[in-house]
Amino acid sequence: MKIQGVMPPIPTPFDPATDEVDYEALRFNVDRWMKTGLAGIVVLGTNGEAGLIDEDESERIVAAARERIPRDRLLVAGTGRESTRGAVAAARRAGKAGADVVLVRTPSFFKGQMTPDAFVRHYMAVADASPVPVLLYNFMAATGVNLLPATVARLAEHPNIIGVKESGGDMAQVADLVSLTPDDFSVLVGAAPTLYASLCLGASGGIVAAACVIPEECVRLYELTGAGRHAEALALQRQITPLARSVTSGFGVPGLKAALNLAGYRTGAPRPPLQPAPAAAIETLRQQLGAFQEVALSS
Repeated sequence: MKIQGVMPPIPTPFDPATDEVDYEALRFNVDRWMKTGLAGIVVLGTNGEAGLIDEDESERIVAAARERIPRDRLLVAGTGRESTRGAVAAARRAGKAGADVVLVRTPSFFKGQMTPDAFVRHYMAVADASPVPVLLYNFMAATGVNLLPATVARLAEHPNIIGVKESGGDMAQVADLVSLTPDDFSVLVGAAPTLYASLCLGASGGIVAAACVIPEECVRLYELTGAGRHAEALALQRQITPLARSVTSGFGVPGLKAALNLAGYRTGAPRPPLQPAPAAAIETLRQQLGAFQEVALSS
């Protein structure tokens, strides 16, 4: 399975009064995203606040999303856990609930012990047991550990490991991932500001937070690059980058949720201990979103 295109790592909506997962809001949001050209949806990733969600909630989130995602589009579920045992169990639950692919972040609690061999043993065990294909997930800024391209190349030999989401933004690492892995192995970038450059290096797509808020623009960037219309693609990348930075490194999950609420999605507030975005951040996001609306009106 070669994954191509753009997918959003969607946030999990919570009821602000109860702090419970708002499954109706989740279905509403997925219905709206499925009206765009996105290749699929990613639930329970970093932007999905996966670390703050209970196991039973996780399974219900996958099932609720599956209800609204056609079978010709992918449902990817984050199932990373610190223990191999936990990651295996989470992958099995997600597959049973309807996920097409599981996204497995690097374990990182015992950072000093997370050697290449440790990662290989962990991921091989998960891939052996998972009922659906496995995407590796490397996000050094969040975990403090790096899944090196040479290690990914070793893991790419497993028939149930089909790709990697690389969120570090290091173009040299993206280039190595592409060159060291087979042609049918999916290298997906996890940062929208590097989407155009990564596609030019041979990445097959992206799982980027900006695609939650401006999905059509992110899909358009992918299509323009694939068509060799590089001047237009670069201009669109420059337009996307400020908002993309705001909803990731700038304001984080609270900023992403605020931007989506401004855009008419239903995401509620972050789950504590995360706090809602401050007023100044919301105003910045309002202005950045307004720029896209002005372009749409003028075209």
